[in-house]
Formats: sequence, structure tokens, C-alpha cells
Amino acid sequence: MTSRAPAARLRRGRARRTPLDDGQRALVHRVAALLLDYPDAELLGRLPALRAAVGALPEPVRSDLAGLVDHLAAVPPQEAGAAYVETFDLRRRACLYLTYYAHGDTRQRGVALLAFKQAYRAAGLLLRDDELPDHLCVVLEFSATQDLAAGTALLLQHRAGLEVLRLALRDAGSPYAGALAAVCATLPPLAGNDRDAVARLVAQGPPDESVGLEPYGAHDPALGGHPSEGARR
Repeated sequence: MTSRAPAARLRRGRARRTPLDDGQRALVHRVAALLLDYPDAELLGRLPALRAAVGALPEPVRSDLAGLVDHLAAVPPQEAGAAYVETFDLRRRACLYLTYYAHGDTRQRGVALLAFKQAYRAAGLLLRDDELPDHLCVVLEFSATQDLAAGTALLLQHRAGLEVLRLALRDAGSPYAGALAAVCATLPPLAGNDRDAVARLVAQGPPDESVGLEPYGAHDPALGGHPSEGARR
């Protein structure tokens, strides 16, 4: 009975599927990249434009993203900021750093981060010094504005973590759940090994944080030596 619980929960939480063309997928990634970032004055000022952009998308991704736009427009800015920190900085299963789900803050995570850096460099891009390459907003922005195929490949490589994040936000009743549902709707349906990997992560959570990432990154110029928490802010 217990062993079947994660798979059953995964079926109930399956992202709804909508046929999207490449332009629509890129738009979903671009809007989600903005909405999943910290709700500062710049983002809040963009909400009318984002609402208009979302209106061009088909259902259900239109409603998934529009719901978050409406929420951010309705709550006071200070409340929105506090809720963002509580949602993404204080919960292990709601982390926006994709490699965290497979590796935690361990030395093994450094190798996974290099794969992101290499993908960006292949496109002629360099990150700001205050960003880690596996932040979901960074990956989505790269996918939307630079290389949809390469960005989608990075998301698929970390599909299990992405789905765990979606489920965690959904189960918490977070308004950010819609953005994750929309992103997951741009990817192929889960099957086989991917589905099994999600079920395992749902059951177990991210690995124990036995070895910190920062000392590893501090000795590797490719990683920049930055801590994983709060890099986008």
C-alpha cells in the first residue's frame, strides 16, 4: 500500500496537456521566467503587459499563468515579497534551483551546474555574477530568448525535480503552482524512467545536505563561488 502511494499521487497531480507550437512554448517560458522571479517593483510594473501576453495563449496555460498575474496584482508588494521568500527559500521541496533535487547542496551538484554553464556558453552567453545557472528563471529565460531546444533539453534533464516542485506548490495551494503547471505543459508527458524518478523524489525528497556547495564553487571559477540561496535577488 505504501509503495504505491507516490505513483498514485503522481497520477492525481499530472499536469494538463495542451498542444503548443514553438512560439507558444517560448512565450510560456518567457512569462513564467518573469513571474517566478522575486516580485520587485520592476516585475509588478510589468504585470499589465504580462496579462496581455498571456491572453494570446490557449487554455489551460492561459488561466494557469493569468491566475498568478492576477494574484500578484492584487496583493500588497510587501506581502507578495514575504510570500515569495516563504514559498521558495524556506521549503526543501519548493526550491527553484533544479540541480538541488538530484544532488542537494553537495559536491556532486557542482558537476551538474557545469552542464548548464556549458549550454549557455555554447550560445555565447555569460551569467551575471549573482546568478547560479540552474535557477529555473534563468533556464526558462534562456529557453525563451536564446535556444528553445537547448533550454527544453535542460528542463527535461531535470524533469523529476521540476515535477516535484510543481506538486509541492500545488499541494501547498500556492498561486505559483499555475506557473509550474504551464511550464510542465510545454514538455512531453511523463513516462517510463522519468515517471519513476518523480515518484522516488516525491517519496524521498532531495538528498541530505551533508556537504555544502559553496566551498566547492569557491575553488571553481566556472561556478563563480556563489551560494545557492537567494542568488536571483
